[in-house]
Amino acid sequence: MKNIPSVDLADFLSGDSKRKAQFVSHIGKAYEDIGFVALKNHFLSDQLVDQLYREIKRFFDLPVETKKSYEIEGIGGQRGYVSFGKESAKGKKEGDLKEFWHFGQYVEDNEQLKAMYPDNVTVRELPNFNTVGKETYKMLEKTGIYVLRALALFLNLDEHYFDPYVKNGNSILRPIHYPPITSEPKNAVRAAAHGDINLITLLMGAQGKGLQVKNLKGEWLDAIAAPDELIINVGDMLSRLTNNRLKSTIHRVVNPPKEHWGTSRYSIPFFMHPISDMPLNCLENCIDDTHPKLYEDITAGEFLTERLIELGLIKK
Repeated sequence: MKNIPSVDLADFLSGDSKRKAQFVSHIGKAYEDIGFVALKNHFLSDQLVDQLYREIKRFFDLPVETKKSYEIEGIGGQRGYVSFGKESAKGKKEGDLKEFWHFGQYVEDNEQLKAMYPDNVTVRELPNFNTVGKETYKMLEKTGIYVLRALALFLNLDEHYFDPYVKNGNSILRPIHYPPITSEPKNAVRAAAHGDINLITLLMGAQGKGLQVKNLKGEWLDAIAAPDELIINVGDMLSRLTNNRLKSTIHRVVNPPKEHWGTSRYSIPFFMHPISDMPLNCLENCIDDTHPKLYEDITAGEFLTERLIELGLIKK
């Protein structure tokens, strides 16, 4: 497999039962094999993508002191700005060569959850930044809901199995800036090899090569999607829920060749999380004599806290 498989969400939404079933089969098998797909006909318009890139570039171009005024202590980086080198991959002490921003959930009809989540942070210097961020968040969340419905059918669950867990879920939209590299990095890359924590990750077409995924043979492949496609991968929560039937694939962002060190790279993943009390206990229909249960029972909230400690974003 030279690259990641491509699927078309229009097939799932077509109203044609045969096309819908083919989409379910293709995306499910891709996630069993490599854990990544490229998805076309999602809900993000080209205009919205252009607006978001324009706004995030403006934000990361702000003075360091201004950006750091939006770094909120005590919330594990869940909202607002996270400065350069602060996050590291699990088991790696060197910080990744990146800075980023977090937009979080816009809770509807649930005051209890609204009180649990930190507030989104408003950037005073950029009047359109938060509006464009919210619209992008909503469109990626909508896309993710349909992907999870397809995966529910692939797993022989009710199509809407995931719906109550991802409504008002603890999802994060993370615009990332990988600044130009000015000197030889000491054991550091733009993003070290890792698996994502969440259910699924939706990645807008990253500007500049660098994302690589590891296949079942241990080979690193460039993850390249067409400009109109999202790259969507399985996270550790979904892998755990399915007893590793769906693969949370290890991936990384490598440093560019030396002649391109002077360029920035921007990337905008949407990490789709459920509400914290979703049980991640291995599904009964993913356990049998050949595939014994691999994980202890845990909730999504407990698992997230464990991982944020491992990443160095919150202290024990």
